[in-house]
Amino acid sequence: MQSTLIVILGPTGVGKTEISLQVAQNLQTPIISADSRQIYKELKIGTAAPTSEQLSTVKHYFIGSHSIFENFSAGQFEQEALALLEKHFATNHIALMVGGSMLYIDAVCKGLDNIPTVDTTTRNFWKKQYENQGLEYIRQELKKLDPVYYQQVDPNNYKRILHALEICSITGNPFSALRTGVHKKRAFDIVKIGLNRPRHELYERINARVDQMMEEGLLEEAKQFYAFKNLNPLNTVGYKELFEFMDGKITLKQAVDKIKQNTRHYAKRQLTWFNHDKDITWFHPDEREKIIRFLQNRLS
Repeated sequence: MQSTLIVILGPTGVGKTEISLQVAQNLQTPIISADSRQIYKELKIGTAAPTSEQLSTVKHYFIGSHSIFENFSAGQFEQEALALLEKHFATNHIALMVGGSMLYIDAVCKGLDNIPTVDTTTRNFWKKQYENQGLEYIRQELKKLDPVYYQQVDPNNYKRILHALEICSITGNPFSALRTGVHKKRAFDIVKIGLNRPRHELYERINARVDQMMEEGLLEEAKQFYAFKNLNPLNTVGYKELFEFMDGKITLKQAVDKIKQNTRHYAKRQLTWFNHDKDITWFHPDEREKIIRFLQNRLS
């Protein structure tokens, strides 16, 4: 029987965890998490990681499996997840991957370009250039080194600009020349299920979840890692806003409001990305029986 990877994806806060647990139990398979933040063991509250009870119900991979003090990329996730799938498919022809990190999902389903890993020296060099010279400076550097990618990249996304400059530096070639976009053929079938809700419903859930995180101790969690705020895993929604509060730049209420706003913006970007993928079949999270029937038909 042909091995099949089921992927349950959707924007943050939509309700993927609850559905994935039911599907995993129904199909008797573990869950491979495709969440680029829940992978870090130190960050539990701010990443809405599954609870201990949920983790004991179904075996999970890539939840709290790495440290914020390690560099971890989508390329590494591709390698580790594919190795895990190969081992899993030796005894079980169905696997389940769940998450909302667009690059992680694409890494497993389509493959990433063979972009080299950036060394610490190069990363620190360009980071200092950005901190000392500002956004416009690194934009102009990118324009000189890779005019093609300069026209494509979001001019306000300093992370992508820095990454392109890092690759230009270590390879001596334009970053755009390495981005082939060719999909790699996988040795297994892929079934993608997308979860979505009406926008007002999704945004209400996001706002409520941020309030819940604050009640559960998100501020205290962020305080523990304030000294490491420049680490890439902490430069993310939920932590960077609280670091601004700790720096005295904004009030706590403003920080919480910014977390809600930035999370809603992230959900919108996720949906924009996913909507380009015509292989996704979409459901409302409440349509659990419909989802199970859909999977049964696809797997029969």
